[in-house]
Amino acid sequence: MFIHIEDLKKDFILGKKPIHILKGINLDIEQGEMVALLGPSGSGKSTFLNVLGGLVPPTSGLVKIKDFEISKMNENELCLFRREHLGFIFQSYNLIPTMKAIENVALALTFAGVKKDKRLSRAKEALSIVGLADRIDHKPNELSGGQQQRVSIARALVNSPEIILADEPTGNLDSKTSEDIMEMITKLNRESNQTFVIVTHDPEAAQYCTKVIHMKDGVIERTINQ
Repeated sequence: MFIHIEDLKKDFILGKKPIHILKGINLDIEQGEMVALLGPSGSGKSTFLNVLGGLVPPTSGLVKIKDFEISKMNENELCLFRREHLGFIFQSYNLIPTMKAIENVALALTFAGVKKDKRLSRAKEALSIVGLADRIDHKPNELSGGQQQRVSIARALVNSPEIILADEPTGNLDSKTSEDIMEMITKLNRESNQTFVIVTHDPEAAQYCTKVIHMKDGVIERTINQ
Protein backbone atom coordinates (compact mmCIF):
# COMPACT_ATOMS: atom_id res chain seq x y z
CA MET A 1 0.00 0.00 0.00
CA PHE A 2 1.34 3.42 -0.98
CA ILE A 3 -0.02 5.28 2.08
CA HIS A 4 -1.09 3.32 5.15
CA ILE A 5 -2.58 4.96 8.25
CA GLU A 6 -3.43 2.83 11.25
CA ASP A 7 -5.24 3.91 14.45
CA LEU A 8 -3.95 7.47 14.08
CA LYS A 9 -4.67 9.73 17.04
CA LYS A 10 -3.73 13.32 17.71
CA ASP A 11 -4.31 15.25 20.93
CA PHE A 12 -3.53 18.86 21.73
CA ILE A 13 -3.18 20.14 25.27
CA LEU A 14 -5.32 23.13 26.23
CA GLY A 15 -4.20 24.22 29.69
CA LYS A 16 -3.88 20.86 31.38
CA LYS A 17 -6.69 19.23 29.47
CA PRO A 18 -6.10 17.07 26.36
CA ILE A 19 -8.27 17.89 23.35
CA HIS A 20 -8.80 14.83 21.16
CA ILE A 21 -8.66 15.99 17.52
CA LEU A 22 -8.06 12.69 15.68
CA LYS A 23 -9.65 9.70 17.38
CA GLY A 24 -8.37 6.67 15.52
CA ILE A 25 -8.04 7.11 11.75
CA ASN A 26 -7.55 4.01 9.59
CA LEU A 27 -7.03 4.62 5.88
CA ASP A 28 -5.20 3.24 2.85
CA ILE A 29 -4.44 5.30 -0.26
CA GLU A 30 -3.14 3.86 -3.52
CA GLN A 31 -0.50 5.59 -5.63
CA GLY A 32 -2.09 7.91 -8.18
CA GLU A 33 -5.35 8.34 -6.29
CA MET A 34 -6.92 11.77 -5.93
CA VAL A 35 -8.45 11.88 -2.47
CA ALA A 36 -10.72 14.53 -0.97
CA LEU A 37 -11.02 15.01 2.79
CA LEU A 38 -14.50 16.49 3.21
CA GLY A 39 -16.16 17.64 6.40
CA PRO A 40 -17.19 20.61 8.55
CA SER A 41 -14.77 22.88 10.40
CA GLY A 42 -13.39 21.10 13.46
CA SER A 43 -13.70 17.63 11.92
CA GLY A 44 -9.92 17.11 11.95
CA LYS A 45 -9.25 17.37 8.21
CA SER A 46 -6.39 19.87 8.33
CA THR A 47 -4.83 18.22 11.38
CA PHE A 48 -4.89 14.91 9.55
CA LEU A 49 -3.27 16.50 6.49
CA ASN A 50 -0.57 18.09 8.66
CA VAL A 51 0.22 14.77 10.34
CA LEU A 52 0.32 13.05 6.94
CA GLY A 53 2.76 15.70 5.74
CA GLY A 54 5.04 15.33 8.73
CA LEU A 55 4.31 18.88 9.88
CA VAL A 56 2.66 17.76 13.13
CA PRO A 57 3.64 14.61 15.08
CA PRO A 58 0.90 12.09 15.88
CA THR A 59 0.08 11.28 19.49
CA SER A 60 -0.10 7.59 18.58
CA GLY A 61 -0.66 5.31 15.62
CA LEU A 62 1.14 4.49 12.39
CA VAL A 63 1.68 6.70 9.35
CA LYS A 64 3.55 4.89 6.59
CA ILE A 65 4.28 6.26 3.12
CA LYS A 66 5.91 3.74 0.80
CA ASP A 67 8.54 2.15 3.06
CA PHE A 68 8.89 5.18 5.34
CA GLU A 69 7.30 5.21 8.78
CA ILE A 70 7.08 8.96 9.11
CA SER A 71 5.37 8.63 12.50
CA LYS A 72 8.74 7.46 13.86
CA MET A 73 11.00 10.02 12.14
CA ASN A 74 12.81 12.85 13.89
CA GLU A 75 12.62 16.43 12.58
CA ASN A 76 15.75 16.16 10.42
CA GLU A 77 14.48 12.97 8.81
CA LEU A 78 11.06 14.52 8.25
CA CYS A 79 12.60 17.61 6.64
CA LEU A 80 14.50 15.45 4.17
CA PHE A 81 11.42 13.29 3.51
CA ARG A 82 9.21 16.30 2.80
CA ARG A 83 11.81 17.77 0.47
CA GLU A 84 12.15 14.59 -1.58
CA HIS A 85 8.60 13.20 -1.62
CA LEU A 86 5.98 15.87 -0.83
CA GLY A 87 4.57 19.05 -2.33
CA PHE A 88 2.24 21.41 -0.46
CA ILE A 89 -0.52 23.72 -1.72
CA PHE A 90 -2.11 26.17 0.73
CA GLN A 91 -5.34 28.17 0.72
CA SER A 92 -3.46 31.42 1.38
CA TYR A 93 -0.88 30.72 -1.37
CA ASN A 94 2.08 31.60 0.96
CA LEU A 95 3.95 33.47 -1.76
CA ILE A 96 6.71 35.94 -0.92
CA PRO A 97 5.39 39.34 -2.09
CA THR A 98 8.77 40.81 -3.01
CA MET A 99 9.67 37.88 -5.30
CA LYS A 100 8.61 37.29 -8.90
CA ALA A 101 6.60 34.17 -9.74
CA ILE A 102 9.66 32.35 -11.06
CA GLU A 103 11.62 33.22 -7.90
CA ASN A 104 8.81 32.01 -5.63
CA VAL A 105 8.77 28.67 -7.44
CA ALA A 106 12.56 28.35 -7.64
CA LEU A 107 12.86 28.98 -3.90
CA ALA A 108 11.63 25.44 -3.24
CA LEU A 109 14.73 24.13 -5.03
CA THR A 110 17.17 26.31 -3.10
CA PHE A 111 16.87 24.11 -0.03
CA ALA A 112 17.57 21.05 -2.18
CA GLY A 113 20.93 22.50 -3.22
CA VAL A 114 20.00 22.88 -6.90
CA LYS A 115 22.18 25.38 -8.77
CA LYS A 116 20.64 28.72 -9.73
CA ASP A 117 20.44 28.23 -13.50
CA LYS A 118 18.80 24.83 -13.08
CA ARG A 119 16.44 26.20 -10.41
CA LEU A 120 15.21 28.90 -12.76
CA SER A 121 14.90 26.49 -15.68
CA ARG A 122 12.80 24.03 -13.67
CA ALA A 123 10.71 26.84 -12.17
CA LYS A 124 9.97 28.19 -15.66
CA GLU A 125 8.94 24.70 -16.79
CA ALA A 126 6.64 24.27 -13.77
CA LEU A 127 5.01 27.65 -14.43
CA SER A 128 4.48 26.66 -18.05
CA ILE A 129 2.72 23.47 -16.93
CA VAL A 130 0.21 25.52 -14.91
CA GLY A 131 -0.35 27.98 -17.76
CA LEU A 132 1.71 30.92 -16.52
CA ALA A 133 4.58 30.98 -19.00
CA ASP A 134 3.76 34.64 -19.72
CA ARG A 135 3.64 35.64 -16.02
CA ILE A 136 6.98 34.40 -14.74
CA ASP A 137 8.28 37.93 -13.99
CA HIS A 138 5.15 39.13 -12.22
CA LYS A 139 5.03 39.58 -8.44
CA PRO A 140 2.05 38.25 -6.46
CA ASN A 141 0.30 41.65 -6.29
CA GLU A 142 0.36 41.73 -10.09
CA LEU A 143 -1.50 38.41 -10.33
CA SER A 144 -5.12 37.42 -9.76
CA GLY A 145 -6.05 35.03 -6.96
CA GLY A 146 -6.32 32.16 -9.42
CA GLN A 147 -2.92 33.00 -10.91
CA GLN A 148 -1.36 33.15 -7.44
CA GLN A 149 -2.77 29.72 -6.68
CA ARG A 150 -1.29 28.44 -9.94
CA VAL A 151 2.11 29.77 -8.82
CA SER A 152 1.73 27.87 -5.55
CA ILE A 153 0.83 24.72 -7.49
CA ALA A 154 3.91 25.19 -9.69
CA ARG A 155 5.98 25.50 -6.51
CA ALA A 156 4.51 22.23 -5.25
CA LEU A 157 5.30 20.54 -8.58
CA VAL A 158 8.85 21.80 -9.10
CA ASN A 159 10.49 19.02 -7.06
CA SER A 160 8.47 16.34 -8.93
CA PRO A 161 7.01 14.97 -5.67
CA GLU A 162 5.13 11.70 -5.53
CA ILE A 163 2.48 13.17 -3.23
CA ILE A 164 0.87 16.61 -3.20
CA LEU A 165 -1.06 17.70 -0.11
CA ALA A 166 -3.50 20.57 -0.64
CA ASP A 167 -5.30 22.43 2.15
CA GLU A 168 -8.40 24.19 0.77
CA PRO A 169 -6.74 24.99 -2.60
CA THR A 170 -9.92 26.67 -3.87
CA GLY A 171 -10.99 28.25 -0.58
CA ASN A 172 -10.16 31.85 -1.58
CA LEU A 173 -11.36 31.59 -5.18
CA ASP A 174 -14.63 32.29 -6.99
CA SER A 175 -16.59 29.36 -8.40
CA LYS A 176 -15.30 29.66 -11.99
CA THR A 177 -11.66 29.96 -10.91
CA SER A 178 -12.15 27.08 -8.46
CA GLU A 179 -13.42 24.95 -11.31
CA ASP A 180 -10.39 25.87 -13.45
CA ILE A 181 -7.97 25.00 -10.62
CA MET A 182 -9.63 21.64 -9.92
CA GLU A 183 -9.62 20.76 -13.63
CA MET A 184 -5.91 21.59 -13.77
CA ILE A 185 -5.18 19.47 -10.67
CA THR A 186 -7.15 16.59 -12.19
CA LYS A 187 -5.14 16.86 -15.41
CA LEU A 188 -1.85 16.83 -13.46
CA ASN A 189 -3.01 13.80 -11.48
CA ARG A 190 -3.91 11.83 -14.59
CA GLU A 191 -0.80 12.73 -16.56
CA SER A 192 1.80 12.31 -13.80
CA ASN A 193 0.23 9.61 -11.57
CA GLN A 194 1.00 11.84 -8.60
CA THR A 195 -1.10 11.20 -5.51
CA PHE A 196 -3.21 14.15 -4.35
CA VAL A 197 -4.80 14.48 -0.90
CA ILE A 198 -7.05 17.54 -0.81
CA VAL A 199 -8.78 19.08 2.21
CA THR A 200 -11.94 20.90 1.19
CA HIS A 201 -15.28 22.18 2.49
CA ASP A 202 -16.61 22.22 -1.06
CA PRO A 203 -18.56 19.16 -2.27
CA GLU A 204 -18.16 20.39 -5.87
CA ALA A 205 -14.36 20.33 -5.55
CA ALA A 206 -14.58 16.86 -4.03
CA GLN A 207 -16.45 15.61 -7.10
CA TYR A 208 -13.21 15.85 -9.09
CA CYS A 209 -11.55 13.26 -6.82
CA THR A 210 -11.47 9.48 -7.17
CA LYS A 211 -12.10 8.93 -3.47
CA VAL A 212 -13.98 11.10 -0.96
CA ILE A 213 -13.30 10.68 2.76
CA HIS A 214 -16.07 12.18 4.91
CA MET A 215 -14.74 13.20 8.33
CA LYS A 216 -16.64 14.27 11.43
CA ASP A 217 -15.48 14.79 15.02
CA GLY A 218 -12.03 13.32 14.39
CA VAL A 219 -13.11 10.07 12.73
CA ILE A 220 -13.91 8.87 9.22
CA GLU A 221 -17.67 8.63 8.82
CA ARG A 222 -17.62 7.02 5.38
CA THR A 223 -15.52 6.59 2.27
CA ILE A 224 -16.91 6.91 -1.24
CA ASN A 225 -15.06 5.68 -4.33
CA GLN A 226 -16.02 7.69 -7.42
